[in-house]
Amino acid sequence: MTLRSFQHIAASSLEEAAEILGKAKGKAVPMAGGTDLLGVMKDRIHAEGPQVVVDLKTIGRLSYIKADKKGLRIGALTPLDEIVTNEAVRAKYPLLAEAAHSVASPQIRNMGTIGGNICQEPRCWYYRAPDDLFHCIRKGGDKCGALLGENRYHSIFGSVRVAEPACTAACPAHTEIPAYMDRIRQGDLDAAARIVLDHNPIPAITGRICPHFCEIKCNRSEFDESVSIQNVERTLGDHILDNAALFMKPPKKERKKTVAVVGSGPAGLSAAYFLRKEGWQVTVFDKMPEPGGMLTYGIPAYRLPKEIVKRQVKAFEGMGIVFKMNYAVGQKGKTLKDLGKNFDKVFLAVGAWGKRTLNIDKAELLTSGLDFLMEIGLGKTPVLGKKVLVIGGGNVAVDVALSARRLGAKQVTMACLESREIMPAFPEEIEEALHEGVELVTSAGPHKIIEKGGKITGMDMVACTSVFDGQGRFNPSFDTAQKQTIKADQIILAIGQATDLSFADDKLKAERGWIVIDDKTAASLDDVYAGGDVVHGPSSVIKAVAAGRQTAHVIAKIKHESKLEFGQPLDMHPDSQCRSERTQNISGPEDIRREAQRCANCGCVAVNASDLAPALIALDAKIVTTQRTLNAGDFFQAGIKKTTVLEDDELVKEIEIPSGAESKRQGYLKFRIRNAIDFPIVSLAYVLGEEGGTVKNASIVLGAVAPLPLRAKGVEAFLKGKPADEATAIGAGNVAAEDIKPLSRNRFKVQIVRALIKKMLLNAS
Repeated sequence: MTLRSFQHIAASSLEEAAEILGKAKGKAVPMAGGTDLLGVMKDRIHAEGPQVVVDLKTIGRLSYIKADKKGLRIGALTPLDEIVTNEAVRAKYPLLAEAAHSVASPQIRNMGTIGGNICQEPRCWYYRAPDDLFHCIRKGGDKCGALLGENRYHSIFGSVRVAEPACTAACPAHTEIPAYMDRIRQGDLDAAARIVLDHNPIPAITGRICPHFCEIKCNRSEFDESVSIQNVERTLGDHILDNAALFMKPPKKERKKTVAVVGSGPAGLSAAYFLRKEGWQVTVFDKMPEPGGMLTYGIPAYRLPKEIVKRQVKAFEGMGIVFKMNYAVGQKGKTLKDLGKNFDKVFLAVGAWGKRTLNIDKAELLTSGLDFLMEIGLGKTPVLGKKVLVIGGGNVAVDVALSARRLGAKQVTMACLESREIMPAFPEEIEEALHEGVELVTSAGPHKIIEKGGKITGMDMVACTSVFDGQGRFNPSFDTAQKQTIKADQIILAIGQATDLSFADDKLKAERGWIVIDDKTAASLDDVYAGGDVVHGPSSVIKAVAAGRQTAHVIAKIKHESKLEFGQPLDMHPDSQCRSERTQNISGPEDIRREAQRCANCGCVAVNASDLAPALIALDAKIVTTQRTLNAGDFFQAGIKKTTVLEDDELVKEIEIPSGAESKRQGYLKFRIRNAIDFPIVSLAYVLGEEGGTVKNASIVLGAVAPLPLRAKGVEAFLKGKPADEATAIGAGNVAAEDIKPLSRNRFKVQIVRALIKKMLLNAS
């Protein structure tokens, strides 16, 4: 491959270099030696290369090794070969000299610098694949290919969180799924439930009806089967409702602030919950006799039992949320203006209850799909034909078709503009309808209602050749020469919903029927907010929940603290590495725990490949940057396209190594495939304080076994006061292996760790 074009700037000072990097905002990179960076650029491991390369080697006075009574100071641009040959380093810090010498060939060591070595990018094969071939999570993608794939040279101590995992990123509410799965694995359902509630206050509902985009994106789906997140969420939701007094208590601190929530659907319920948690006095208004909005009146009971919605509402009432039903905002004395006078804030979550119809002759003979479902929701039996035609290709259309079938219609046909491949209904919903005998006609649009004596007998359909125009806008095209007639004595329209804003003030801004909000969810009236379907149109319940939560956070100025610890090591259950089937019928704690063990807690398992990183940590070195001084143990961090805590405009100036290690036994051990390759399979840096053959203290750091250089604190504690003999070496190896969680193909690394510890302790040649 050839290098992409870039601008090369030879910096004259660190200050100039830092300024250029800061202004470039991530589109520039520093070059300290070039041995790694040029390979990264030549191989095109990033979909977009840097626009600017700032050459640091033109900066003077950054290549030096100075020894004094306090220790050793090394300039960031000092070549590795100078560290290898320097007499002071070899005499007092042989560990550092050995680590530098282990880096590939003399030619590369002459070019490579100590600053470049400790800042090099990850060495993972997936990361290094050209043009982001595997959408690597460490490069800003959504998965770690090595976690469940080729991982023989990867971490044996779990992964590290560098970005939102695919499941969380796919969830509109950004529910921290791996975090609550981890608590379930630990047997703490209460903690898992609280994590869910931080994002979604109605998991018993979404666990039954959510499309679960998270499962679609689950990385296990490419390995065996995705984790059954929906079933786990439903079980947690039921646990919450069974213990509502524990999870949904009134707030400890009551505030005088009041809010009126108009609409008791998912967006309204979500906002009410999060505001009440903050102590606000919350009153929910709704025009219907029972709370729940579309949850109660738009979703069939076979998908969402009404008892679940009632229990959920009762739990909210237990928190002190007040529900006022049969309250139609817009009537005299109940206007939006009246609410504004009586409450500090108003949140409009009225959903999309408006009905759409067809611009076609005799359209008054058609039945509204929403009215059809509402009749069922009200406990009534809707008028039902023997041969029913449902127009529409979304989830509501599927609900109507299945409901009609289950109510006794002998024939139910569902017709839509879209082809089967692009139908908006969820695939599993379509499959269920087909399984129950619903006939499907795709790529067809209504042309003419056939009636006799005011009664429907069928509809002429014409071929739909395209649904969207070249700009992606809804603008269907038809071929009227291709016709078919579908016999029916009832035609039910389920072609989407609209808003009913008749209650609203004329000053409330709306476009194309939807309320317009700013980026903080506020509407065009003072202290009035809006969210959910009334803003973005009919969508999933979880998206409405997310909108309600976001609005509550804005109104109450809530700052959410994520349970996802970016840059921190993650626990990974060994069972996640084995092929397994989804737990289909989850009925209790053991089932849910077994399924949670399938979650790989997706993070990055690439290892830190710097040879000098373990050495510097073992020597208790400090890294001096253009902005601060850091302990070497705090310097190394896993992040997107980086292995250190350095900011974009922050550069390494100097490495400081304190005195004190000179009188101790120290060394660097490295296992690799061939000496000409600088990538360690396992490395070990050590400084041992000994007296009379007994270990008094130890500093031991493992490399290439975890995403970060790993301080072996357990081994250090075990060795203290023990003789440096074979029995101690075996025991130390056992201690090192206690926390190891190997991946599917790298268990061999465990034996290498044991062997290097034994070699260290027995000082074998």
